Order: sequence, then structure tokens, then C-alpha cells
Amino acid sequence: MKILTIVSADVDEVRAGDLVAGFESLLASGLPDGLLETRLLGDGEGHWAIHSLWRDRAALGAMRASAEPAAPAFFRGFQAEPRLAVMRVVVDGAGRA
Repeated sequence: MKILTIVSADVDEVRAGDLVAGFESLLASGLPDGLLETRLLGDGEGHWAIHSLWRDRAALGAMRASAEPAAPAFFRGFQAEPRLAVMRVVVDGAGRA
């Protein structure tokens, strides 16, 4: 079963350019095994989130065991306290999990 992690934080919107550039740099360094897709989301008011879709819980667990999770560390680099949610993908857009 796929897993979606949602890491969110509040970062002043004046830092938006730095946040975007930092996330692009993070992506350029390569994705860990089992990470199917990830994206940076912002609402234009300083509320940010990184959504990451994992192949399964084992892939997420392997990444956590081998390194500090990148999304929380990314937001901490902007002096923001990240919030984490881990959700099972019950139904996807194609109607299956």
C-alpha cells in the first residue's frame, strides 16, 4: 500500500524564492529508493507543505533508518518547525490503491 507523507511548516512568504530554490536543489541531489514523487506546495500566505508519495511503508522506513528525513530538515533550515502526517493511500485517482 502506498504511503503519503505530508510535512508542513510556516515560512514567511518573503522567503518564497529561497524556499523554491532550496527545494529544487534538494530534488537535484536525487530521490531515495521508493520515493515515487514529491512536490512543494505553497498558499502564497506563508503556509508550505511537501507531499511525498512512497511505494510502501517499508520504503519510508528504510529511508528513515538510513538518514535524517529530508523534508523536516529542509523546513528546519528555514527556522520553521515542521509538522508531519503519514497517511495510507486508500484510493488513488484511478480508483485503486
